[in-house]
Amino acid sequence: MEIIKRLTNWLETRACAPAYSGWVLIGIAICFFGAGINTMAGWLYVISSVSFALLSIAAVLPPRSLVRLNVMRLPIEPVTAGEDLTVELDIVNQTNRPVTLLQVQDMLPFILGKPLQKAIETIPTNRNYRWVYHQPTQRRGVYRWHTVELGTGAPLGLFWCRRLRDAAAKAIVYPTVLPLTTCPLIDEMGEEDSKRGDLNGRPLQTATQGLTRSLRPYRIGDPIRLIHWRTSARYGELRLRELEMVTSGQEMIVAIDSAGKWDEECFEQAVIAAASLYFYAHRKQMQVQLWTALTGLVKGQRLVLETLAATIAGEDTSSAYPPSYPLIWLTQNPLTLSSLPSGSRWLLWQNISLPQEQIVVNKDYPGIFLDSQQPLLAQLQKSTI
Repeated sequence: MEIIKRLTNWLETRACAPAYSGWVLIGIAICFFGAGINTMAGWLYVISSVSFALLSIAAVLPPRSLVRLNVMRLPIEPVTAGEDLTVELDIVNQTNRPVTLLQVQDMLPFILGKPLQKAIETIPTNRNYRWVYHQPTQRRGVYRWHTVELGTGAPLGLFWCRRLRDAAAKAIVYPTVLPLTTCPLIDEMGEEDSKRGDLNGRPLQTATQGLTRSLRPYRIGDPIRLIHWRTSARYGELRLRELEMVTSGQEMIVAIDSAGKWDEECFEQAVIAAASLYFYAHRKQMQVQLWTALTGLVKGQRLVLETLAATIAGEDTSSAYPPSYPLIWLTQNPLTLSSLPSGSRWLLWQNISLPQEQIVVNKDYPGIFLDSQQPLLAQLQKSTI
């Protein structure tokens, strides 16, 4: 049976293979031909000859109808895990005759889903058919696939053939970003930097939510509390303070220990936590970057999401260890906590084989123990230890 399947697949992709009805007609034609030999009846030869001629035509036409069919794929917009990818394909008929009864199959990677099929009744002459479908996603990642399969048995349905067309696809599924309303892990870092003062030892005086970075003209809708009245009186128009959070001239880095060993579920939570912490710090107008073992330091919302979508546990270390800036270190290995830069924080996913009582951490580096069985959002918003 396996040999028959391989033979059929080889015939369909390189020439054409008889369909069920084709096998039936082949059997009938052979029977009539054998009966004609035994009886020497001319009408039996005629029936068998017509049958074989019909089979020959049915074997030639399907491959010819696929020769000048091309497939073009439109770029796939990134989505967040849990949302649907929108995939668009254009099947272009470059022939001077319509193509009928066509089957298109997009060869998705198995981790994303099963290959999807679409039956197309007719593609007119020198026209294209756009196929749009929505593929559900469950996990973040960067998914690539390269081919689309075209198949047809037209016009008689006695033979079936399939041909592959190159149509490279790249779909990026971002990790989920949790809606943090507060995060003591990050908030305390900003407060400590403010208390530390400037280079001359003077304490930093923050405005309502940060330092005054610059002044700009007032625009309708701006908060009244940020108006700089003294400057406004000098210029004769309202001037508004633009604020920024204090980080003592340094940058905070959200670093994920992607080169270490991880439990699969814990690592997925760590990626979600890294994305959530980065965007929370960004909303607070802090200078924040992301670090992974493979890419090193990256910044920018889109680039950070793409980096987190592609990162895997145990990846090769192609970049230097994180710089000596304050880190938020996400790991499952407690031994890495002792070598963090000054002012750092940590998130440690508990290892079942190592009880929490046996984990020794440096009190100079506050952090949070995380349990993969508990809701991640609530754990990221609790105070450090």
